[in-house]
Parts: sequence; structure tokens; C-alpha cells
Amino acid sequence: MNLNVVVIGGNLTKDIELRYTPSGTAVANLSLALNHFYKQGEERKQEVSYIEVVVFGKTAEACNQYLSKGRPVVVEGRLKQESWQDKEGKKHYRVKVIANSVQFVSKNEDNTQSQS
Repeated sequence: MNLNVVVIGGNLTKDIELRYTPSGTAVANLSLALNHFYKQGEERKQEVSYIEVVVFGKTAEACNQYLSKGRPVVVEGRLKQESWQDKEGKKHYRVKVIANSVQFVSKNEDNTQSQS
């Protein structure tokens, strides 16, 4: 069985980077910080993961129009691994989320606006 579905929620670490492919499709790059809190003994600790997200089409344009650094979002999509070689021939890997949908979460309320 193959299953590639991910749902993440976090805060944007920078403003949206929007570009267009030669065929005119909008592509937005989002960078999310995901916080995980846990206890180690009596001490409360925080672990942060930084995840890159790629959004296409009208959802990418809506993200660019309505979102900015610090804004919380929930993303549903799939994982995609990229690989490349540097000048010394060393291979590098990175995993990104390719978004199917992005929910805009209000900082002050539980109301959400969904973009698909």
C-alpha cells in the first residue's frame, strides 16, 4: 500500500514568494515553523521544525494576497523529496510538502477561511 498524505499547521516564517511558470501557472513558496512542546523532567521544552510548502494555481495567488509572515495556516498535501549534487559531487536531499489545500487561520479566533 502506498499512502502519501500530510496535514501540518504552523506559522509562516516569511512573506510568500509568488512566481509564474512559463505556461502561466501561479506557484507560491511558503515556509512554515511547526512548534512541538514537551516536558523533560519538570522543564518545558520547545522543538521547532521548518517545513517548505509549494502551492499552485488560484490557491497560490490567494496565499500571496492574504497571507504574510507570522500568519498561522494549516496545509494538507503530499510529501515530495528532491535531490541534487553540489559542486563537490555530494548528494543532498530535501523533503517539501506539495499542498492540495491551505486553510487561513485567524490569530485571534477559531474561525478559518479555506482555500482549495
